[in-house]
Parts: sequence; C-alpha cells; structure tokens
Amino acid sequence: MSLIAVLVLDGVPGHQLTTPGLVFTAAARHHAWVDYDVRICAAPGFESTGGLAPFRIETPWGLEGLEDADTVLLPGCAGFRDEPAPAVADALRAAAARGCRIGAVGTGTFVLAATGLLDGRRAATSRRHTEELARLHPRVEVDPDGAVVSHGPFHSAAGVLGGIDLCLHLITVDHGESVAIETERQAFLQLHASADDPTGDVAATALAPSDGSLDEAIRWMEANLQHSLTLAEIADRTGLGIRTLTRRFRTETGLSPLQYLLRARIQLAQRLLERTDDPIERIAARTGLGTPANLRHHFHRCTGTTPGIYRTTFRSLAAALTWAEREEADRP
Repeated sequence: MSLIAVLVLDGVPGHQLTTPGLVFTAAARHHAWVDYDVRICAAPGFESTGGLAPFRIETPWGLEGLEDADTVLLPGCAGFRDEPAPAVADALRAAAARGCRIGAVGTGTFVLAATGLLDGRRAATSRRHTEELARLHPRVEVDPDGAVVSHGPFHSAAGVLGGIDLCLHLITVDHGESVAIETERQAFLQLHASADDPTGDVAATALAPSDGSLDEAIRWMEANLQHSLTLAEIADRTGLGIRTLTRRFRTETGLSPLQYLLRARIQLAQRLLERTDDPIERIAARTGLGTPANLRHHFHRCTGTTPGIYRTTFRSLAAALTWAEREEADRP
C-alpha cells in the first residue's frame, strides 16, 4: 500500500482538499493491483477551508501523520506568502530527508519553497503566481507554463480541481500511463455519476497486467484489434494450445483470451470517443467490433451507457475543467 498524506493549512481551497481522495481512490478502485490510502493531516492552526463556501473538517491526524507517508501533498492555503510555521517546515524537511516524495499544488509550492527544499530545482505554481514565486524565492527555477514539473522527489503543478494533473502524474510514475488514463476517465465520470448510479461505475473494468509471460501475445492482440481475431489465431501466436492459453490468461489476467480482447476493444472505443470525432461506424471498424450495432451492444454491456452518451459526458466534463482552469489563470 502507498500512503498519501495531504497536509492542509488554514484556508486550503475545498476542491484541492478533496481531489486527491477522488483520484487515488478511483485508481485503487478500478485496478485490483493498485493500493492507495489517502490521509488528511491538519497542520497546527488549521481552522477551515477557503473559498466562497468555507467549511470545517475534523481529522485524527496532525503533522505526525506525515511520519510514515510515502507521499506528502501540499495543497494551496490562504497565507501562502508567509513563512510556514516552524513545525510545518520541520515536518516537510524530515519527510524529504527520509526519501518521501513531496508534491505541491498551486500556491502550496510557496510553502514548499519556503523550506528551502526547492532551492536549485524546477517547480510550478498557479499561473497567476509564477512571477511572485520567482520574486519571493529566487533560488527556485519557476516554470511559467504551470504544467506538472518534476525535479528529483519533488513534484508541482498549477492544478485545477486540486491538482488532478499532479495526482495523475504520480499514478503514472507508480503504475504506468494506462492506469493513469483509466483513472482520469473514472474520476471524470464519477463526478458526473447520477443519483441512480452513486458508485460512478460507468466505464469498463481496467485490464489487469500479466506477469510477463503473455506480454508479447497481448501486445500483438492490442496492435491488431481491428482484425477479426480468433482463439485459434491467438493460440498459434503464442505457440500454446487453446486450453493452456485459456488457463494461463485466466490465471494471469482474470479473463479468458476473448474476454480480454473484448475489454481491450471497449477501452480503445472509449479513447476514440474521448479524443477523436470519428463517427460510430469508423470506431466500430477500428476496434474490430464490426458494426455500430455490435459496438453499441458490447459498449453498453461493459460500461452501462451508450457510446453517444459517453462521448457527450466526457467532453462536457473536460470542457468544464478547461474553463475552470482558464478562470483560475485569469483571476487577479
């Protein structure tokens, strides 16, 4: 298990407080081999969140909650221009000294920079604060783009919705790009889950990795999804008998070869719906599902929704996040 400690200071933006839990929980929930535990740790003096609708929280963890964490995340706070409390600075330095990974979101980078841990390193903050960060902490090399920046064990980002990009970056480092892509999808759709679907389970279950012995066969299958692959052809590719192939697939992935193939096709369909304007007919052909009717049938069975609704939902959420990020960048 990887323990994520979110260190909150007074006036933390509410969305930055909650997003790490949303993202890391989505990663663990939809990937059986991924295990994260998110812990909210309140710094001394913490009273409530900031923003238009502040609220109070109670947490059993203070700074001691950082002591066994694998990753510490620093959201923004109200007094980010001030020197952090000595206890906070000491706790962050102690975490860094024992090799803990530390991430900062938005103005949280100011707090991390004030400890001296970012001296001589690259870092990012909210776009409207980049010049101020460079002025207050001239030893920090500030990235003006506000994208995710990594330098050694330190990671930082501008971070709309509490640094979702930073959380996904850390998941990529831990488990690879495919897990991060699926987590992004699940997190977006979970935000849009209806009252009738409180779990937010509206995307296909993630494919489990094999232990390596099936890697070549899986890469070949995924590179040839547009073709009508048969179980015999897959077996020939691996040099295994059909029974042996099926048994090994079930042991290593939890699915039969054809079930794995179908899930891979559905996940490709999801990516095409998200990132292209291809019509359903072309997506059906590119995924090897053949006809639009066949695509709609299997897509609905695996995801609980239709391709059209999926595309509209994902894009509306992506557009909303892009708009929010522009608003944050333009705010004086």
